[in-house]
Amino acid sequence: MRHDPRFDGSDPRRNTPPYGSGRPDLPPQFGDRPSRMRLFWRRQKRLVRPAIVTLGVLGILAVGGRFFYDAASEKRFAPLRAKLVQMQPLQIRHVIINGRGLTTEAEINEALGTSIGNPIFGFSVEAARTRIDALPFVDHATVERHMPDTVVINITERTPIAVWQDHGHFSLINRAGEEVPDQGLTGKNAEAFLRLPLVVGDGANSAAAFMIDALSAQPVVKSQVTALIRVGSRRWDMTLRDGTTILLPEGAEAAALARLAQYEGSMRLLERPVPSIDLRLPDRMVIHQAPPPPPSPPTPDAQKQP
Repeated sequence: MRHDPRFDGSDPRRNTPPYGSGRPDLPPQFGDRPSRMRLFWRRQKRLVRPAIVTLGVLGILAVGGRFFYDAASEKRFAPLRAKLVQMQPLQIRHVIINGRGLTTEAEINEALGTSIGNPIFGFSVEAARTRIDALPFVDHATVERHMPDTVVINITERTPIAVWQDHGHFSLINRAGEEVPDQGLTGKNAEAFLRLPLVVGDGANSAAAFMIDALSAQPVVKSQVTALIRVGSRRWDMTLRDGTTILLPEGAEAAALARLAQYEGSMRLLERPVPSIDLRLPDRMVIHQAPPPPPSPPTPDAQKQP
């Protein structure tokens, strides 16, 4: 057996066998130990990936937050909207209108300022809302973009159903006969006055709702009516566009209007130049004819003839 000079029994350090000699309890030599920096990065390595993911999420949230912050202001969003339009963004596929009653769909679409097929970022939400608010029967409205392709319009309408004339005073009234606030003959109220039916007389405001509903069921008659006049707080007369007066029976207005619509369809009754039509009797109709014009006086030449 050869003698190993590293083991001479005089120095304990030289009696230590080399690392990897089958003694796992012995420490490695100094030259094989990792540095402190390497040990530090080895311990922190498991935290690097979550940190990168967190930074990415925060970046996305920051960009999205900035986008919605700019979108909330027309002044800040206008430049961004112009860029989005140039990039041919998503198009409008649906326009949803909620709360519409007296306001027509055509009026709302015109005030919106865009239509199906146009870019969803190609119009100003604030400007559209302002235009819709200006419509005669709209109290207030909201306009929203619902991505990717829908515009939603929510409308709260004013509630007038008629114009009530009482002793020379005109006012908008609701179904309960109460005056609608913010009266005046300018702006939106002026347009509402022109488009709503006119009811006249004492008590006409409280009884108008039933009569207007009955008249709305006969559109061919409604198109000819300019005013509903309350007579003696009991019944109604109607004034047509050509000046004809229709006398309606007390408590049977709906049936009389249905008869009138039938007569209009069969004999063009409402187009005849007569002073009045009396429908107060359930089994007959009385048409009052205009008196014939007086005969013209004879001419001087006719008087000279023998």
